[in-house]
Amino acid sequence: MNYISRIPGEGDALPFPRRLALMGCTGSIGGSSLRVLEAWQNSGRFVVQALAAGRNIARLAEQAARWRPHWLAVLDRDGPTGINALRRLLPQDYHPEILSGPEGFAALASLDDVDMVLSAQSGAAGLRATAAAAAAGKFICLANKESLVLAGALIRRLCSLTGAVIFPVDSEHCALFESMLGRRSKDIAKLVLTASGGPFRSFGAEALRHVRAEDALKHPCWSMGAKITIDSATLMNKGLEIIEACHLYGVSAEDVEVVVHPQSIIHSLVEFTDGSLIAQLAVPDMRVPLAAGFSWPYLLDGRVTGIEKLSLVKAGALTFEEPDTERFPCLNLARRAFAEGRTVALNAANEIAVARFLAGELAFMDIPVLVDDILTQTARMEEIPEPDVIGVQEWTLRTLDAIEQNDAHARALASAWCAS
Repeated sequence: MNYISRIPGEGDALPFPRRLALMGCTGSIGGSSLRVLEAWQNSGRFVVQALAAGRNIARLAEQAARWRPHWLAVLDRDGPTGINALRRLLPQDYHPEILSGPEGFAALASLDDVDMVLSAQSGAAGLRATAAAAAAGKFICLANKESLVLAGALIRRLCSLTGAVIFPVDSEHCALFESMLGRRSKDIAKLVLTASGGPFRSFGAEALRHVRAEDALKHPCWSMGAKITIDSATLMNKGLEIIEACHLYGVSAEDVEVVVHPQSIIHSLVEFTDGSLIAQLAVPDMRVPLAAGFSWPYLLDGRVTGIEKLSLVKAGALTFEEPDTERFPCLNLARRAFAEGRTVALNAANEIAVARFLAGELAFMDIPVLVDDILTQTARMEEIPEPDVIGVQEWTLRTLDAIEQNDAHARALASAWCAS
């Protein structure tokens, strides 16, 4: 197996204090990240240099007032969620530099005085910042799986050119990473992703037709943002994680298995050629992988961070079952999109479908139908000439532009599908 850049080791340990840029700081992952950092705020280990958010400027202002980073970024330049609106919410004695838009996010992710970047923006919006961090050779704590779903080949090449390191801080891929440490790639037979099955694991086909958004947002194990919670309910999140694993570890989709594990105690497993498996177990708390990424290759004391210790006795029985791809077809749609080179269309159609479902404009079981139809209507993205032909910077820009054009086209098709 070929890790996206290389397995981070002792030689990749960043010096302390580590200077961080948190992209997507007001979301669920961003909030968990700041909870980890707050527990170690007086330790001298971490310095928050930059915070970036979308349109939740009230929460961003609260975070900025506490951490006082030199840099902030928001999605909008003007208007009620723009730069001036944010500045009015900040303390009068605090005057950070504030940037806006995808270019502003990319600028923060590549700052010279930042060592480590948390990529936690939701969906395709996180791509530019992740690419900028990789191009700048940063240590990237990656929570935005869409960066690899949309541009895995680009991110891989940038990491190989700059020495950037990606540490996956979603629970499944962090578990895979830690389970394969110290093992030779040729001894690894299979990667096994676990899925909770979501809130509708036991629902029949008829019951699924009547699912409401408020029902889908009640995840049985995890507290997450709305979009990823819906993706968990449809199993699309696990489909995106298959694609992410293929890019992270250089494996084929056939080498990535998914099993439903309702208790969410085992976060993923690695199967070896001798038939043995190694798993990572922990309470379902996003602070576990986030703390692992921020402190790599060291471990932060969970008692200080406030993470509950796993009790095997209290956890009780751990069960596993095959995913039902007839009731939850998104898993196979993701495999199909990866095989056909249509992952941009997959992600775009799914984001539109989830947004319409949350708005009450689309039925739950229409989500995979919409995605399937858009995959059928879109073509494989055209190949961009290799960077040694046109230069790395030109290749990066042209690749990102092509991805965003494909993304916009698929979104337009999905929106028209909903309107019809």
